Amino acid sequence: MSLDIARLRAETPGCAHVLHLNAAGSALPSQRTLDATLGHLQLEAEIGGYEAADKARDTLNGFYPSVARLIGAEAEEIAFIENATRAWDMAFYSLDFKPGDRILTCVSEYSSNYISYLQVAKKTGAEIVVVPDDRHGQIDLGALERAIDKRTRLVSISHVPTQGGLVQPAEAVGKIANDAGILYLLDACQSVGQLPVDVKKIGCDFLSMTGRKYLRGPRGTGFLYAKQATTAHIEPVFLDNHAARWTDDNAYTVMGDAKRFENWERYFAGVIGLKVAADQANELGMDAIWARLRELADGLRARLSMLKGVTLTDLGKVRGGIVTFAVAGADHNALKLALQAQAINVSVSTQFSSRLDLKGRGLRDVMRASVHVYNTEAELDRFVAALEAVIKRGG
Repeated sequence: MSLDIARLRAETPGCAHVLHLNAAGSALPSQRTLDATLGHLQLEAEIGGYEAADKARDTLNGFYPSVARLIGAEAEEIAFIENATRAWDMAFYSLDFKPGDRILTCVSEYSSNYISYLQVAKKTGAEIVVVPDDRHGQIDLGALERAIDKRTRLVSISHVPTQGGLVQPAEAVGKIANDAGILYLLDACQSVGQLPVDVKKIGCDFLSMTGRKYLRGPRGTGFLYAKQATTAHIEPVFLDNHAARWTDDNAYTVMGDAKRFENWERYFAGVIGLKVAADQANELGMDAIWARLRELADGLRARLSMLKGVTLTDLGKVRGGIVTFAVAGADHNALKLALQAQAINVSVSTQFSSRLDLKGRGLRDVMRASVHVYNTEAELDRFVAALEAVIKRGG
């Protein structure tokens, strides 16, 4: 299935205002998602929040099958959570770590996740094991297999790291974790909406996701996938009267599906907006989206490789829609601001986001240009020309 790029751009209001190469930060939503989100906020203003939720109940309930379809899950395995970090937290902090338990992760792990490993290790005596990269810059699968022992409690990695085009071999990691009977937590905040994700093929027990990035949903939205067969016994670290029922003066019963990870108060307009974004991704087809993003990203890498003083910094056998590079002798933040003054949006990834990876490669920071389906080859030409001009004049 081929994508109608002109139509996609026409249905994306932001395309008329900016050259947006920051999908990995927060992508441009479609008019359909915008209308759905604002429409519910308007309804709340007109008839009241509780009443608006009652009126939109069928649409709100439709969120779960829409997201489940996107990742090959069942509706009862999906929980709406306000962002990927909190979704990840709800899974990770609900695990009962003991002294000596081992958490296996990767070099490219995201800072927020790693801080949580450090906190849990400090509190419980668990041990963090960083599996080294292979020669391609992705997690070394052989080293992962060798690192698993009877003390291993969790394998936890980011599918696509924030600081580059690397796509980790999540399915191969899942096979190793599954064969060993180890829980597998996948941070998919940069992958769902960018590339085809099938939780059954990947074999993850938990998957966390945000709405604002490649899925093109509203900010303040996300979800958690919790595999029913392997996580039903896990009680969330937080409970309220949505996640559980107060069944006796001294007793409660936890919800039997993934909704036990939710809380009662939610961004209802955001739930609807994220449902619409998931529906659009399903309609366009993730294979078609992925093919388009790789085509654009590869084209951008080819263009950047021709610029003097620019070094591409992406790793991995498989590279996706995030393109990172370093400019010799330049202040990357100054370059970003100079481009922003021309209505061109890019980002800068620093060691704050991924200390082990960037510090290990001797990179203080890298420039990040992340494409999406609404971008065009003409926009890539304009971006590279503008970048070259800014570099020549020293920012």
